[in-house]
Amino acid sequence: MLWLKALHLIFMVTWFAGLFYLPRLFVYHAMSEDAISQERFKVMERKLYFGIMTPGMIITLIFGVWMLLDYAWALYGSSGWLHAKLTLLLLLVVYHLFCGKWLLDFKHDRNRNSHVFFRWINEIPVLFLFAIVILATVKPF
Repeated sequence: MLWLKALHLIFMVTWFAGLFYLPRLFVYHAMSEDAISQERFKVMERKLYFGIMTPGMIITLIFGVWMLLDYAWALYGSSGWLHAKLTLLLLLVVYHLFCGKWLLDFKHDRNRNSHVFFRWINEIPVLFLFAIVILATVKPF
């Protein structure tokens, strides 16, 4: 059980590293004006999303579901904090998919959002991280 938790946390950190960095790349990409920079950002964004973020998300979810089925649901299935955490996790996956949509917009040169938009978007994972970690550790309700 402790190995599952450790692996879950390791891949969660990997996933969040990408969730923090990709919107920051979008900020710089939206500000870039020359073709060389734009192409460089496309490569960086693609490698981050498909090489780090998405595998991190998938493996985090695998270990999370494993723990949920193995013991967590039996212990905490009726607890409000677990339901809140799972809801936030679902919303975080939606955010991840939106990042993939914005990545495709940049890839096909059809981004319509400003660097200011992505600066605000960049703050969303911080809110998720605070809420999910507090729910999982403090178990407030």
